[in-house]
Amino acid sequence: MHVAHLNHRLRGGEAEADAKYVVQLSEEWGLPVHIEAQDVAALAAERKLAIEEAARQARYAFLARTALYVDARKIAVGHNADDQVETVVMHWLRGSGMAGLRGMQFKSRMGTLRLKGENLKDSAAARKLQLVRPLLQVRRADIEAYCAVNSLEPRFDRSNLDTTYYRNRLRYELLPYLETYNPRIREVILRSASVLAADYDYLRQQRDKAWDQTVRDESDRAIAFDLAGLRGLAVSLQRSIIREAIHRLRRSLRNIDWIHVENALGVLQQGSTGAIATLPRQLKAQVGYDRFWVCDRDYAEPTPHLPLIADLDVEVQVPGRTPLSGTAWSVLTQVIDRHKLGARDWRHDTPWRAYLDFDVTGTQLHLRNRQLGDRFWPQGLGDRPAKLGSFMTNAKIPRAWRDRIPLLVSPQGILWLAGWRVDEQAKVTESTRRVLVIEFQKAQNGH
Repeated sequence: MHVAHLNHRLRGGEAEADAKYVVQLSEEWGLPVHIEAQDVAALAAERKLAIEEAARQARYAFLARTALYVDARKIAVGHNADDQVETVVMHWLRGSGMAGLRGMQFKSRMGTLRLKGENLKDSAAARKLQLVRPLLQVRRADIEAYCAVNSLEPRFDRSNLDTTYYRNRLRYELLPYLETYNPRIREVILRSASVLAADYDYLRQQRDKAWDQTVRDESDRAIAFDLAGLRGLAVSLQRSIIREAIHRLRRSLRNIDWIHVENALGVLQQGSTGAIATLPRQLKAQVGYDRFWVCDRDYAEPTPHLPLIADLDVEVQVPGRTPLSGTAWSVLTQVIDRHKLGARDWRHDTPWRAYLDFDVTGTQLHLRNRQLGDRFWPQGLGDRPAKLGSFMTNAKIPRAWRDRIPLLVSPQGILWLAGWRVDEQAKVTESTRRVLVIEFQKAQNGH
């Protein structure tokens, strides 16, 4: 057992007296003690944080440093059941999800505390330190009664009475008011937090499985997911994976706003290639061709494994296979009665396969690159054709790719901007009788 106490230098002589009390009590009980002082007000100003948050970060960082110094593996703190109630209500008012509404945990790793600006994030030993809260189910009144019975005289922090602090307002104003509606509101909140904690653990297990199934690449700047796989998950898992990706790239970010996750979710579910959602701390979520990225805002998706071909102009055999000379790619076409396709998705299950109305496309098809004056009517966008270049700009297609993207054309015009959209006039509709299925395929290992 080793005692550690941080003087926040917020209460002058009273804070100094608290530190002396800790030293004296530790000596009486024969326990080693470590005392430090830090100017929390200056820290809050430097990091542009509320005093409470700055104190929290300074305190936990100090405890972690002390634990490493004395070779301890666990840090015990005195949070009680009343603290838990206040924490859950604070998170609820902030708009937290399930992770916040479960409140504090009996055991957690220091690596989950997200201590901004502290030199602990690179220390594997610090991240693995276990934080324990043995009094988390004990009411504050019961602790005070225990002290009275055993002639213990704890110090009283007068700042706990100051209702300019957010937590104190909850303690002395909001919770007593809620008790006028339900005298047992604290028990209700604690019970709800316990239930949500169990639900959260289950969801996290499912998220970890889904993460392993959908993640395709991960670095300190970007995480890429299989787009189709991620879109096939339940919405709750999609949200959870987006949150986890943000956390992994910005571990010191304590609060991830609901609006950021929802914006990223909207882009994931409905965005076309190139669609972007802005995330906190210079991150973004972006739809790729067959990937969904959470990454640094200035991160550029690597050149994809796609048929970007210069000087392309080739007749397309319908039906049949057309090799694209000088590349490993070929184009496969087939004509199928619509009713034989069953429930297949005309919205294109891969960017490199398209479903078109064969009675519109005909058989006089060829592939080429874009030309000056090209116009295109992207499915679902606008009420008439527009400049192809404008669509490419709005879709945020990298400029270096635009002259090498294959276009499927007929004498009537552009039918498909490969990898992005089919033309509105060639889309499959309820009246479609025959469907042209066209797909780019790349030879694997020479076959």
